Amino acid sequence: MRTTTTMRRAVITIMPALDAHDALRLMAWLSPGYPVGAYAYSHGLEWAVEAGDVRDEASLTDWLGDVCARGALRNDLILAAHAHRAARTGAVDTVTEVNDLALALAPSRELHLETSQQGRSFLDATLGAWPHPALATLAEHLPGPVAYPVAVGTAAGAHGMSLPPVLAGYGLAFVQNLVSAALRAAPVGQAAGTRIIATMTARVVALAEDVGDADLDALGAGTFRLDLGSFRHETQYSRIFRS
Repeated sequence: MRTTTTMRRAVITIMPALDAHDALRLMAWLSPGYPVGAYAYSHGLEWAVEAGDVRDEASLTDWLGDVCARGALRNDLILAAHAHRAARTGAVDTVTEVNDLALALAPSRELHLETSQQGRSFLDATLGAWPHPALATLAEHLPGPVAYPVAVGTAAGAHGMSLPPVLAGYGLAFVQNLVSAALRAAPVGQAAGTRIIATMTARVVALAEDVGDADLDALGAGTFRLDLGSFRHETQYSRIFRS
């Protein structure tokens, strides 16, 4: 009798470590308490609840999965990565070009407001609390609307922070904010929300690793119903969010 043993090789991805100072700064920047007004936006989730697309834990998980892998979060991470690299090298023109592209990609007035209001608030708050000469120089060329992922990527790059943790942290904060919105708008409780965040964490890390080196030609979205919902939300009869 011959016995055949198959060995499986485990692949472990190790993200670059942040020092304690950078880690705490990133946590502060992406915390719910940072003054960017994220709590006021649901990224179309409120309309999805109204339409019945999101009605329980399973449907919310599916909805978030689409938004992350095929929608705004994937684009946000690509844009943040390009802004980060440009900021690290002081490429002012590239930062402004990436910002113009990011703003143009917003499919509706509400989603444009969502990203630009948060981005402007983030950049102003960060300049005030964590001033840095490189960031100040870059900010001089961003006097108007700033897309949120561009603001985060630019600030992190100017401060010399490692890119992979910044992308993963941004992604998790994005998911947490939408789960928080769901707790207020959908029939989903805190226990379910916590399970969803745990489920989505691994997906966010994988997505951040996948798109960290993507070029701008990789931008694109396939969440057409969400985009339409963001238009319909403008005239929704009862609403508590701005998007």
